[in-house]
Amino acid sequence: MDRPDHSARYEPERIARELDWNLLRTFVALAEARSITEAAARLRLKQPSVSTALKRLEDRVGRRLIDRKPGHYDLTEAGRLLYREAVEINGSILRLSTLLRDVTDEVRGHVGIAVASHVVCPLFDEVLADFHADYPAASLSIAVHSSSEAVAEVQAKRAAFAVCLVRDRNPRLEYRRLYREYFGLFCGPRHPLFGRTGLGPRDLAGQATVSFDTDRLQDVLKPVTVMRAQSSLGETITGTSSNLEEVRRMIIAGIGIGPLPVHVAQRDVEDGQLWQTPPYENLPAIDVHVVWNPATVKNRAETALLRMLQEAIERTPMEARTYG
Repeated sequence: MDRPDHSARYEPERIARELDWNLLRTFVALAEARSITEAAARLRLKQPSVSTALKRLEDRVGRRLIDRKPGHYDLTEAGRLLYREAVEINGSILRLSTLLRDVTDEVRGHVGIAVASHVVCPLFDEVLADFHADYPAASLSIAVHSSSEAVAEVQAKRAAFAVCLVRDRNPRLEYRRLYREYFGLFCGPRHPLFGRTGLGPRDLAGQATVSFDTDRLQDVLKPVTVMRAQSSLGETITGTSSNLEEVRRMIIAGIGIGPLPVHVAQRDVEDGQLWQTPPYENLPAIDVHVVWNPATVKNRAETALLRMLQEAIERTPMEARTYG
């Protein structure tokens, strides 16, 4: 007896013809949630409806997408692959109305930018000012994220581009170094080392520290981690945040010595809110990049701003884009 032929079940044309976009939208929510209940809440649907949608999608693609059992909820290999593609499709569809509204003689599009916390870059500010002068009818929104979240926004086509730190480069994205900053160690007015001159590594020995969530040897701020270790600071980290403003808050409050970009901390040093501690030389350099998705169909405003930023980077020597 011949075995039934299931190959047609995975035929690409059949899947493209029969796949309902709403199923993919539901799957994106399922993939980003920790349970079907959480996904249903995000979608404002009832749990049985979401479960049914998942089953229908798995039937359409012929693969199990989520491994579910008591105490376990995770994407299968097929689920991870589908999520990667579905996120980009979702971003493209969400952008359709924006692109259609942009069909006018005047550039009126909206530009969404994902930015890591407290990006301080005069060149970037100049480009934004020039863009507004050239295209006053265009609008901007700047959302602050951790660097990894900013990249994810670009990959998902929810942001025109990101300005952030970069650890691992995604071959699907484009990168340009926008500027370089140097990190130093600082303490606040309540700290016993505040205002003291002639400090050396021995004075820092055993002192508690605050830092960034990404201040780890395997992460994007590895040079800062090495600086902390070489400064003889204690291993106890008394506070962390992914937001530079919150790290600064904890340093000023005296919770511990912590790293900040030197050019960002300069005003606080002048105002008596921060005091720099050793080391004073050979400070770690961190590069901040512009990241965009070449597969994203951009409106005219997005295209214009990204072009202006790239041109500014190309005509400005790296020395003039190095701060601190």
